[in-house]
Amino acid sequence: MKKNQSKRPSPRSTAQCGSGTSAQNDLRATRLQLLNYARDLKRLLAQEEQTTQQLRRTNRQLRSYARDLRTAYATACAKHRELEQAYADTLFRLALASRYKDEETGSHIARLSHYTRALALYIGLGSERAELLFLAAPMHDIGKIGIPDAILGKRGPLTEDEWAIIKQHPMLGANLLAGSPSPLLETGREIALTHHERWDGSGYPRGLKGAAIPLAGRIVMLADQYDALRSCRPYKRALSHEQATDTLINGNERTKPSHFDPELLEAFTQIHHQFAAIYDRVTQEDENNVPFSSLDALLSLRSSITCFIDPRPEPC
Repeated sequence: MKKNQSKRPSPRSTAQCGSGTSAQNDLRATRLQLLNYARDLKRLLAQEEQTTQQLRRTNRQLRSYARDLRTAYATACAKHRELEQAYADTLFRLALASRYKDEETGSHIARLSHYTRALALYIGLGSERAELLFLAAPMHDIGKIGIPDAILGKRGPLTEDEWAIIKQHPMLGANLLAGSPSPLLETGREIALTHHERWDGSGYPRGLKGAAIPLAGRIVMLADQYDALRSCRPYKRALSHEQATDTLINGNERTKPSHFDPELLEAFTQIHHQFAAIYDRVTQEDENNVPFSSLDALLSLRSSITCFIDPRPEPC
């Protein structure tokens, strides 16, 4: 045998070498895959950071918009209160002017407001709606500003022509108050126009019947009729509470139960004692020259209107 004859690798050695190469390849592939994952993760983190920054910028912008909106809203509320106060002043001055045109006193206006609110609350209108009617009721006869003094102050019976002129005052009052966006003045317009309408259709100026008459007008009509019966006029004596109540419920030659909304008349029969208490209290205050007398009644009403419009410190 030759001494320098080369040795061939054994099969076992060849297998071990191949196995090591495969492991290295696997490790290399795994390392590459991990590097790819790391790059992808880094890219995702960069994208998330960009998104976060964008959201922060958007949030700051929205906060700025919100501050601007709050400022604009507060400004609008302030202007709204100023406008409503102007409407209230208009109401006050018109009610004052109508008082000087007729024999009605400030205490009549105060009583009418209280009757109206009591009736509205009893039939379930809610405190806010009842308060609105309380404040708008004094506008019922605003249209008398346009009626000649010679007719309003006439001591004797009116002629047919004079009565026709008197019947124009609801339309005159409604025209004076028309076109305002104020709920207060719009309610006053509705009352001025419809407080002489009757449930049976025999009222004026339009001869409305039943539910076609707005509820505000129906309420004020009954309240006004009660106070008219209780009040002394040059052409009639004042009735007692019992007499006035009997007249509304059972009627007489001029006043009929059919003139009134049956549900409101039934409500009146349940709370008529409140009407009596209101009449006595306000009349007594008038006689004692405490608020609710003549001009003071209107000044007190003006204060109530202001509080209704701007009930600080609550935001509008």
